[in-house]
Amino acid sequence: MRIVTELTGVSKRYRRGEEVVTALRDVSFALAAGEMVALVGPSGCGKSTTLNLIAGVDRPDEGRVVVCDKDLATASEADLVRARRHDVGVVFQAFYLMPHLTVAENIALPLALDGHRDGPRVAELLERVGLAQRRNHFPGELSGGEQQRTAVARALVHRPAIVLADEPTGSLDSASGAAVLQLMDELRREEGSALLLATHDESLATLADRVIRLRDGAIEAVL
Repeated sequence: MRIVTELTGVSKRYRRGEEVVTALRDVSFALAAGEMVALVGPSGCGKSTTLNLIAGVDRPDEGRVVVCDKDLATASEADLVRARRHDVGVVFQAFYLMPHLTVAENIALPLALDGHRDGPRVAELLERVGLAQRRNHFPGELSGGEQQRTAVARALVHRPAIVLADEPTGSLDSASGAAVLQLMDELRREEGSALLLATHDESLATLADRVIRLRDGAIEAVL
């Protein structure tokens, strides 16, 4: 299978006052197209840092982060922006929808930022996530589950090679969370995107093809 993301010997440190905190230590793994992988571990184990590096929001101190054959560790800022707009989709726990945009406009936002329009693609995803009748509503008029389904569609609208999901069900009740995760799993299979899910919820991780367990910034086990 085609490898869409590969981390090799990645370490990341942050300075907190006079203290240097190691967020990741010599982390290596790869993701294939169409694969779902869960990053599991307690708060502070390095899950969000890993996602930030793959999203091109941050750079490693050591090692390589390759997304769609581009090494983000050495890429220019312009290349990082292109990678975020073309190759990566992100689903956040807090939704981060634009309150002044409708559901359809929020879903179309990644395309608009890149100077494109694709009405049929937006309409397709609205139907797929069950929000066609809510396309002209604003986020404040939606339930939490509907907001997260909007966020899932937004993450997929530009057909990214990899979708990063950071505790995507953490703000939802159990029924809504299960429905959103099932939707993400179905869509990544249909779209062929790799899905990297960061969670501390062991029950969610059981749905993944593989589980990478992190502790204190290092890979403890791969299951």
